[in-house]
Amino acid sequence: MHDLHLWDSYDRCEVHDIFSPETPFRPRTGTWGLQGIVKVPEHSGDFVFFVTFGQSQGEHVFDESITADGVLTWQSQPSQSLANNTIRELINHDERIHSIHLFLRTKRDRPYTYFGPLGYLEHDESREQPVHFQWQILEWPLSDDLEADIGLQVGPSTESPRGTVPTHTLELTAPPERSIGRTGRKTSDFRSRKQARYPDQDARNKELGTAGEKLVVAVEVENLRSTGRQDLADQVVHVARVEGDAAGYDVRSYSLEGEVRHIEVKTTRGPGSRAFFVSANEIEFSRQHPDTYHLYRLYDFDDDRASARYYVARGTLAEEFALEPTEWRASIKPSGSSLPLQITFD
Repeated sequence: MHDLHLWDSYDRCEVHDIFSPETPFRPRTGTWGLQGIVKVPEHSGDFVFFVTFGQSQGEHVFDESITADGVLTWQSQPSQSLANNTIRELINHDERIHSIHLFLRTKRDRPYTYFGPLGYLEHDESREQPVHFQWQILEWPLSDDLEADIGLQVGPSTESPRGTVPTHTLELTAPPERSIGRTGRKTSDFRSRKQARYPDQDARNKELGTAGEKLVVAVEVENLRSTGRQDLADQVVHVARVEGDAAGYDVRSYSLEGEVRHIEVKTTRGPGSRAFFVSANEIEFSRQHPDTYHLYRLYDFDDDRASARYYVARGTLAEEFALEPTEWRASIKPSGSSLPLQITFD
């Protein structure tokens, strides 16, 4: 029995033995021996993708690639349309509930490398048979050594340009409009836009978060100082550094009139529409201090210039954003209790 490990090598039989050991494996035929999209038995909504770059089927050559941000451009089987049940499942895929496991190789004579789970980004609403998708490789990046070892050629990033933002500045913008549903994009937009938009990567990047907080502190101090409020500038505090994450916000600053501002900073190198994580502590603090709570969403963050664009949301987070639980904490019911399972947010 084989175990599943990120970036390890596998053949189709070994992948089959991990996900469907109770069924027979037939090389080069059947579901596990031949198909590129495989549903995982007993896990409705879970899939395995077998991808070989440069592969063709009949006269169709698959156009597949990976950008420097871990965005995979991928196509379904040539016979599948947008109305196909499997395609609809893939369009509505929620990586918090289900898993799409990517096994990729660059040549037919190589083993597959396990790239981990995928998250949905976009699909092309104008083309079908095959249907074109963009997926985020959630465990990206892979090491330079592995990239060379498996012969992977990574394409350039197509994130939005950041060069128009001056050094050490924040450019205030309006909040982005919230999109409704997954309607896909026109072909021209789909081809030109390959943007990673996953909050997991930003949330795990403590260095990026700290850089965004430091930028906000510097800008708040300078704004107060330049308007003659040196007394208030001296009182600005990087709370996340002094108290840690338990405070429920990152920066304490002030308006020109001396009113306190509790500022939570969320930073991404991606676009302003990218989702982000908030903690139960942050939600509760915003509820207790709706008049002073400010969320600064920094986006298009430029590491070299230490600059970003940003928008501001004021008040209770639960009223300003659509909040979705990503984890549950379960506790044992008291003996004889008829109460429902106790669920709290982490």
